Amino acid sequence: MNRREVLGAMAGLAVAGAVPPEAGLPGAPPDSASSGMIYRTLGKTGEKVSAIGLGGYHIGMQSDPQESIRIIRFAIDNGITFMDNCWDYNDGESERRMGQALRDGYRQKVFLMTKYDGRTKEAAAKQIDESLQRLQTDVIDLIQYHENIRLEDPDRYFAPGGAHEAVMAAKQAGKVRYIGFTGHKDPSVHLRMLEEAQAQHFHFDACQMPLNVMDAHFRSFGKEVLPKLVAQGIAALGMKPMGDGNVLKAGVVTPIECLHYALSLQTSVVINGCESVERVQQALEAARTFKPMTSEQTAALLAKTRTAALTGKFEPFKTTSAFDGTAHNPQWLG
Repeated sequence: MNRREVLGAMAGLAVAGAVPPEAGLPGAPPDSASSGMIYRTLGKTGEKVSAIGLGGYHIGMQSDPQESIRIIRFAIDNGITFMDNCWDYNDGESERRMGQALRDGYRQKVFLMTKYDGRTKEAAAKQIDESLQRLQTDVIDLIQYHENIRLEDPDRYFAPGGAHEAVMAAKQAGKVRYIGFTGHKDPSVHLRMLEEAQAQHFHFDACQMPLNVMDAHFRSFGKEVLPKLVAQGIAALGMKPMGDGNVLKAGVVTPIECLHYALSLQTSVVINGCESVERVQQALEAARTFKPMTSEQTAALLAKTRTAALTGKFEPFKTTSAFDGTAHNPQWLG
């Protein structure tokens, strides 16, 4: 019996009341008291996932693939269950290494997310199948439309022959379970996607976006998009809590402060890039010491970042094309 069949069987037992709904399913949390990790519900899906997610890009940057595997397994062994990745990260190397790391029973311990770039049905379907092969799995828990950064991207997603058709076919075939979208450029593009989804009578399960102490002041996803996600029951996936290190360059906040701020928002997961075991340990410490910030604490922290944030200098993913992989590689779009 493959993993897809196991999931179907477990779901049937859960409906019958024979086992609790979370038992044996991806992302089922270990004992939080022993791990120190926080677990949250992923929007309306009912899935329980770690509040800290392991970013996929950075794990493919290691010169030694075995070190990447060690980082991933260390994170899982210490309670991190949400795995982030993307079809295009490091030319597919991030997915390949994660697939290797998730062997030997590790796949059943995580909630696995990846992304695709294709804007056409054909391109998206091909990329989803390639991700399944690299990740060495027969089902991806959450698949996301990557880099929703252009005002026309929502139209291209829902267009006849567009990516949405490929994703729905993949879901019907049991290749993916939940559907989301991501973007790092401008909240107005995310708002357009949410509007278009409503017009199409479609409900996204998750949405990924930058949420950090600089975002609060500049083109703010936290102010403009997050409330709408919460209202619609769409899981908010915060990324770039330290802006790929750029937020820290302002010299006004610490890594733990950055993580505590993002965790204090109404996020299901805060995805943190970890290129070393030490970075994973830092994220684990942030989870262990986390207490929701009060309004006074939040105001004091944001007061320290306001001046640095206003030009967008420390969020270059919003103000430059340096982070726009699909702009540099238009062939990925199909």
